[in-house]
Amino acid sequence: MVLGAVSGLTYVNIVLVIIIAAYFIYELYSYIRRRQVSTMLDEAEFQAGMRKAQVIDLREKKDFDAGHILGARNIPFNSLKVRMGELRKDMPIYVYDQTHTLSTRAVVTLAKNGYSQLYILKPGYARWEGKTKKAKY
Repeated sequence: MVLGAVSGLTYVNIVLVIIIAAYFIYELYSYIRRRQVSTMLDEAEFQAGMRKAQVIDLREKKDFDAGHILGARNIPFNSLKVRMGELRKDMPIYVYDQTHTLSTRAVVTLAKNGYSQLYILKPGYARWEGKTKKAKY
């Protein structure tokens, strides 16, 4: 009976190892893909170039209204494919979200659709120290 319990635990351990390995492989793939299609910018670099770029906040509208980078436009990630026609291909696109998880997925989507000058705010909005704006209501 102990032998059956040990082999059951072994199966659980194998499944857990497979899940953890799959997670790390996905993270590695995301990192490589992000590096291929975009450039990560720290806050100073982001602020220096954002006046000549399209700054896109990928968070949901309620988060955008609670506070966003001054001059940013809100295009939530879940509606990016529908609204990407609003973006110009001849200008740089600076994207950000709370960290940079959605930004990675967004730049891959944009790159697949012919956009080339793509930049991500490395620390994300959570650590933004620059000027912000909040909705009045």
